[in-house]
Formats: sequence, C-alpha cells, structure tokens
Amino acid sequence: MRFENRGVLITGAGSGIGQAASLAFATEGAAIAAADLRLEAAQVTADAVEELGWPAVALQVDVTQPDSVQAMVEQAVAGLGSLDVLINSAGVREIVPFLELPAEEWTKVIGTNLTGTFLCSQAVAQHLIAQNKSGKIINLSSVAGLMGVPNRAAYVASKHGVVGLTKEMGMELADKHIQVNAIAPGVVETAMTAGYFDKPDIVASLKKAHPAGRWAQPEEIAKLMLFLASEDADFMTGATIPIDGGFVAGKAI
Repeated sequence: MRFENRGVLITGAGSGIGQAASLAFATEGAAIAAADLRLEAAQVTADAVEELGWPAVALQVDVTQPDSVQAMVEQAVAGLGSLDVLINSAGVREIVPFLELPAEEWTKVIGTNLTGTFLCSQAVAQHLIAQNKSGKIINLSSVAGLMGVPNRAAYVASKHGVVGLTKEMGMELADKHIQVNAIAPGVVETAMTAGYFDKPDIVASLKKAHPAGRWAQPEEIAKLMLFLASEDADFMTGATIPIDGGFVAGKAI
C-alpha cells in the first residue's frame, strides 16, 4: 500500500472528487482528514473511510477564512498524527454571463477556488517545513483553467489562477522537498454538474466536446491524484495535467 502510515488532508471531501479521493487514498492505506464546509457531509466521508478499516476524522472548514484553515490543519495533525499530503478539492462555480455577473458572486468563487487553495497550501507547507518533512500538494484546476468557457468568468479566472499559483508554489517549495502539481479535469459527473445529465441536448454537446465521447467519473480523477501524491511523482512539480478525454486537445469543426 503506497500511503500506509501517511496522513492525507482533503478539502471538499463531502462529495464529488474530494469524496472519491478520500476513499481512493484510504484503499491505499492512508489516514484521512475529510474537511468540508458541511460538517455532516465530511462525517459521511469519514465514516466510509473507517468502514474500509482506516483512520479518519471529519473537519469543518471555510477555506476562505485564514483562522478556519489554520484550525483545520491543527485538527488534522492532532487527529491523524501525521500530515503528508494536501488535496485542494474544495470548489464552487457560477453560470452567469460576464455582463451580468454580480460582484459578490465573483468574490465567492475567487475566494473559494483560488484564495482557498492559497490559504490551505500555505498552512500545510508551513507545517511541513516546521516539521522538516517532505510532502505533496495537489490542486484542483480544470480545463477552464486552460481555456475560456462561456458564462463562467469567475470560475475560469479562478482556475487559471490555480494553474499560476501551482507553478509559483512548485518553484518556491521544490528545495523544501514539497512537490506541488495541479489536475485539470474536463466535465466530471458530480453533484455540481448533475443538472447537465437530464438534458439530452447538453448530454450530446458534452459527448461531442470530449473526443473520448464521454465525461469522467470522480474515481478516475482520484487515480491521478494517487500517482501525483506517490513517490513515482517525486520529480514532478509545478505542472498542470489535463485529465479530460481530449477536451483541450482540439475541437471538431
């Protein structure tokens, strides 16, 4: 098991990719700190990890607030005994035309997706350095961090920001033996995207947009996280890796 005796902190762990990542790391022997704005959802994930036979704690966090993030990290360390990997999976998005986007919605999306990634990463990196430990940080960007997507100005800006932040963190933390990489999924079937799949025209559009002819499941994204958090990826840092069925490779005309 690749992650036995290692502690993994996952934000946005109450559903979707974060929940899938929690279970994937647990099957590889990790102890899991499942963090979410919704404590009840985090507890469901932690209970599922414990059913697999591995330790887990459920934590409530608002990733936009420095004090909440710091408390999360301290509680994760106390609950797991070790903290080795951070998965920044917490995220939100809007579907609003740019000209109609309210400032408060912009602030919410940027705050969660970009500022949240910064705050969590900084707090975990500071902990690792203070303990003289190596570690891994994996950020969740999107194909919307590599290209524009209609009616998602804040989401696109935030996910582009995650790509840039990943490069900066990778560069600055490399000599501290902390590798930082990002994942850029295409459409993934989660609670956030559930509304897409009951509309035949959107389903047809999504299949066409992905040369693979389908969208992803959260477990597929989690498999890439496992690789990036493993020793096999020790020489990778500052990279953003699409996992998108060919979404950004090109479009049919």
